[in-house]
Amino acid sequence: MEIAGSTALVTGANRGIGYAFARALIARGSVRVYAGVRDPASVGDKDLTPLRLDVTVREEIAAAAAAADDVTIVINNAGVGGFDTQLWTGSFDGAREAMEVNYFGTWAVSRAFAPVLARNGGGALINMLSAASWASRSDYPGYAASKAAQWSLTGALREGLREQGTLVIGVHTGFVETDLSSFTGAPKIGADDVAEQTMEALANDRVEVLADERTRQVKHALSQPLER
Repeated sequence: MEIAGSTALVTGANRGIGYAFARALIARGSVRVYAGVRDPASVGDKDLTPLRLDVTVREEIAAAAAAADDVTIVINNAGVGGFDTQLWTGSFDGAREAMEVNYFGTWAVSRAFAPVLARNGGGALINMLSAASWASRSDYPGYAASKAAQWSLTGALREGLREQGTLVIGVHTGFVETDLSSFTGAPKIGADDVAEQTMEALANDRVEVLADERTRQVKHALSQPLER
């Protein structure tokens, strides 16, 4: 897909990977990038167009789709960790929030913007996933489950949007140097690196990004026998 001249929406674009996506789109020639955020005042970059959008609020999603009716690229990046919910300890509230934002939020935004993309020629839908989409975790099972569900949804969206010509891309990575992964000292990839790899996939009509070695190893392991 041609990025130059496009109009894009990035959810959760005020920081982290979302902001890196927004800047990468600008660098590649997008003429307008909507920053879909809960608080428009949190968007300080004058190159971005703030748009109120909490992906868990139906009315805000509908209003955003009406306001940003010129988009040709939608990036579902908004997400939460829910890391307080561990397998044997912690309230289920964090896990429920992770599912509500990461899975249902992505679904709701995709459903609202699919007709917009269709009217504008098909365009592209990009979902920010995770290596955790394929790796069960006892330390943050709620987050991993939400990403597994979001990966499944991404496949369904790819099938459902094929006829209207929408390219659907799933972006998988391990830990990224953002606030969300500040709890761990594990090796991390830069947000700008993830964004640049995603732009390359978009420009070359590739449906999947495996951003780091850890992610590639996890996907390869899916074909291996289960361990006891």
